[in-house]
Amino acid sequence: MNIVCCLKSVLLAAPERQVVRTADLSDLNPFDRPVLETALRLREETGGCITALSMGPPAAADALRQALALGADRAVLLCDRALAGADTLATSTALAAAVARLLPYDLLLFGTRTSDSDTGQVGPQTAVRLGLPLVTWVHALERTASGFVAERRADGFRERFAVTLPAAMTIHPAAVTPRDETLGGIDAAYEHGVIETWGLEALGCDPAEVGEAGSPTRVVSLAKKTRDRKCELLTGAGEEVAEALVRTLADRGLIG
Repeated sequence: MNIVCCLKSVLLAAPERQVVRTADLSDLNPFDRPVLETALRLREETGGCITALSMGPPAAADALRQALALGADRAVLLCDRALAGADTLATSTALAAAVARLLPYDLLLFGTRTSDSDTGQVGPQTAVRLGLPLVTWVHALERTASGFVAERRADGFRERFAVTLPAAMTIHPAAVTPRDETLGGIDAAYEHGVIETWGLEALGCDPAEVGEAGSPTRVVSLAKKTRDRKCELLTGAGEEVAEALVRTLADRGLIG
């Protein structure tokens, strides 16, 4: 079983102005840890290879080293100035080109979201570009002769899909409990781990379709939102508190 895990190095704090990704301000997206754990468990059952794939500046390599420390076999970083400023569409274009170079593979795995941008779009967009069947919010996988039965839970429903390979999936953060890196794994990853770096030429992408040039959306500005909160306590019996709450909300125009 050859598995490609698409990971992201995310910002640990909201930027004040321009987004500058440095190793000390970045970390592996926490919603990608269940992705790696799922891949590791599948490899333990069936054997195979896990490739960790990410796109970003040189600082993003640290997230891939974390993946290697957890047990990934291979790490590939898409890093090129031409890829900078990418929105989700341009990001999926670059990732799809990289995944196509990693053939053959059986599963392409993503997290359901990222902790910094939180769009949940890159996984589905990449799967569509590659023409792969996609199941999102996967909670459990059951192996079959031709692929998997993937169990998905959303909006109070439990759905089961028969999926043939190759296929793409986004792994729900509650699907598994991620393991921690071992000291031996950390030493091997940071002292001897190899991270392959692919640029635009290696991907074979049209420069007009990646990076800022290929992004139909732009970040105009970033600003921290401040809120002035005031706590008002309502006392009395239950019915009195309910009436006072309704009256207060109505006076402020929050209810009709």
